Amino acid sequence: MTDSVLFSTFDWAGNTLQNRMVLAPMTRGRAGADRIPNKIMGDHYVQRADAGLIITEATAISEEGIGWVDTPGIYTDEMVDGWRSIVDRVHQAGGKIILQLWHTGRASHSDFHNGELPLSASAIKIEGDEIHTPKGKKPYEVPKAMTYDDIKRTVEDFKKAAVNAKAAGFDGVEVHAANGYLINQFLDSRSNQRDDNYGGSLENRYRFLAEVMDTVLSVWSSEQVGVRLSPNGVFNDMGADDFRETYTYVAQQLNTLNIGYLHVMDGLAFGFHERGEAMTLAEFRALYDGMLMGNCGYTKEEAEKRLSDGDGDMIAFGRPWITNPDLPTRFKHDYPLASFDDPSTWYGGSEEGYNDYETYREKSGKDAMTSLT
Repeated sequence: MTDSVLFSTFDWAGNTLQNRMVLAPMTRGRAGADRIPNKIMGDHYVQRADAGLIITEATAISEEGIGWVDTPGIYTDEMVDGWRSIVDRVHQAGGKIILQLWHTGRASHSDFHNGELPLSASAIKIEGDEIHTPKGKKPYEVPKAMTYDDIKRTVEDFKKAAVNAKAAGFDGVEVHAANGYLINQFLDSRSNQRDDNYGGSLENRYRFLAEVMDTVLSVWSSEQVGVRLSPNGVFNDMGADDFRETYTYVAQQLNTLNIGYLHVMDGLAFGFHERGEAMTLAEFRALYDGMLMGNCGYTKEEAEKRLSDGDGDMIAFGRPWITNPDLPTRFKHDYPLASFDDPSTWYGGSEEGYNDYETYREKSGKDAMTSLT
């Protein structure tokens, strides 16, 4: 067993987190066509309740926010009930869990919206990729640029989702402003070509996120709210030459709100836009005073270094936690990891590729039995 900084406790929002490992939000598409959180989703999170903190998969704040097949929502009473059953189970297992609030914006398709075009900051489509819709894989469409009424309605949808998340018993919420989804589309100067007070200057491009934060913070105490950013990301056709200026400003503005944490995808494993030197966790440490979380492609050793150097307070892990449900135990005891290179069964379906991965001890026991026969 190693004495790792990963397994020191951390105080957050009145809670003592059992370690510095965060289960990263990962869209897995197991909620079904009704988008109501279900038992196998609960099983999945309970298996990983030894995380210091769990951030759920991205969860749609409204029907307009949908852009993936079979992802969960948080906009009906039935969805609230479904999430409440999961949250209760995670709490009973000793875990802490946060809901990620999501609107996909232009990273969607009219097949999800009864023929209506998806919404975005501007009428600029995602290039170089296609989308899986309920009717198959299709090219992205040119979205509808949001009107003031659209923006006002969407901000209100964030508020309703925040209210519903509180009713479901979550320990907090995370505003998803990363990975090329709606809020990111307003922040990025390539996807946002507006000439009104939501476009152009840094202040204007930040305005939509500012309004979302105002409404979410009217429901939750600031220490229970986090924001996710992806300054280096290219996913969903993101990246602009002024990215460093943009995200420096955004981090500084969020710092004034005294929110609970800032979740930065500083790693490059999810793709890099290559529009300058990648922003580092250390850069954000100089801009943001609260709990800082790094993410994307971290190994145990890299995570320990960032924490030991003081660049961050928590590190989120994604892909390795899919195939290693006991990832903290494996890290703590230096057990080998199961491979996480084959994503063919990760998305959609039921138990396969979701809850059927073995712990190290289960696998070791089976291997021992095999060797005796």
